[in-house]
Amino acid sequence: MKAENFDLKAYCERIGFEGEARSDLATVSGLMRRQLFTVPFENLDVQAGRAVSLVPEEIVEKIVHRRRGGYCYEVNGLFAMALDALDIPYRFVACRPMTYPMLRPRTHMALIAQIEGEAWLCDLGFGSYGIRAPLRLADTGKEIRQDQDTFLLERSEEDEYLLKARADGQWANQYSFDLWPQHWIDFMPANHLNSTHPEALFVQKLVVLLFNPEGRTILFGDRLKRVQGDKSEERIVPAEEIGALLRDTFGLTLAQESSVNPARES
Repeated sequence: MKAENFDLKAYCERIGFEGEARSDLATVSGLMRRQLFTVPFENLDVQAGRAVSLVPEEIVEKIVHRRRGGYCYEVNGLFAMALDALDIPYRFVACRPMTYPMLRPRTHMALIAQIEGEAWLCDLGFGSYGIRAPLRLADTGKEIRQDQDTFLLERSEEDEYLLKARADGQWANQYSFDLWPQHWIDFMPANHLNSTHPEALFVQKLVVLLFNPEGRTILFGDRLKRVQGDKSEERIVPAEEIGALLRDTFGLTLAQESSVNPARES
């Protein structure tokens, strides 16, 4: 995925990546972690009633230059641009979220990158129990520890993969996917669904999440949850404090998002 205005140096400065960017696993892992720790997963545009653009140049302008975040198509799209700049082959894959009580369409986007001769799952936009570093597809059936989180990738006889995360002492299904390559345009219907349908989570609730090495900070509606290791705390945030919270906790500079409703119900 390419954008005329994408500059690898500017991207690295945005996420605070230091050192030489190479076409190797160490660089890809470092870029992924730095982006997760500096670019929030957020749906402020959806909450403000604005269309989420999938134009690559507009994603760069939004995240790199305006220092915003985005949801899966935006943050994974930006990461794909970095892979392109490093000449690392990859494909988009369509994933079926498994965190809902009913069957859902394949609305989530992830990346499969070919790094040092092996296939790795990269995903910077799934939310609370998203992976924190590339996960090797060959490591199916093995528990993979990443910071304080533990993941398990299973593979069925039909060559479909299932990502699980350890949550509250139990394995919880996150999403399934196969390796059929998707084009960027294939996610436009899913983007429209996630950003406009009245039953879509991102339409109903404000969602902002930022990872850190010890855990994550999540704003869901008006509830702020901080997770550090095996400890968590939660509180209700008054509406008048949301703007300052977004700025001071999540690093979001908001000029046009004053119309965001933390708990808009449709």
